[in-house]
Amino acid sequence: MRNILDRRQMLALGGAALGGAAASLVLPRPALAAIQQPPTRSLKFYNLHTGESLATTYCVDGTCEPEALAEIRTFLRDFRTGDEHDIDVRLLDLLASLKRKAETDEPFQVISGYRSPKTNQMLHKASSGVATHSLHMEGQAIDVRLPGRKLTWLRNTALDLRRGGVGYYPKSDFVHVDVGRVRQWAGS
Repeated sequence: MRNILDRRQMLALGGAALGGAAASLVLPRPALAAIQQPPTRSLKFYNLHTGESLATTYCVDGTCEPEALAEIRTFLRDFRTGDEHDIDVRLLDLLASLKRKAETDEPFQVISGYRSPKTNQMLHKASSGVATHSLHMEGQAIDVRLPGRKLTWLRNTALDLRRGGVGYYPKSDFVHVDVGRVRQWAGS
């Protein structure tokens, strides 16, 4: 008689031995993506509404730079009200991943970064395509396009990353990306 366990039996025994703790050892996909980021990360932006540009290195040797994050906070402010909000580093990392995949040094053209509740309410009243509780109000969403890359490429690449929501707006010529739950939609 042989005392050889098959793989399924070994996994079952291992899970039982850990008392179910094995499940907590599995990192969710966004956490794995964050771990795989290069230690130094830079971004370039051009704001279509203000005409401002920003090139910054927001993370050096794995550490976020407070001064760079403050520059990004100001740059991605609500251009209608001047209100600012912290921008989620996961959103910046998502943009950095898109930039690497695009193999470009072009700046992201920003249509909308942070939105104050007042601006979001005004836009929501004017368009059914604006969420009542938009992640733009949390600094977790941005509407962009990338020179040299088709909008469909940007949408598909963001979808492939599976790091949050992706909205495709071909008539308005931008892609919405956020770090909320993974989902997709198309607007106008």
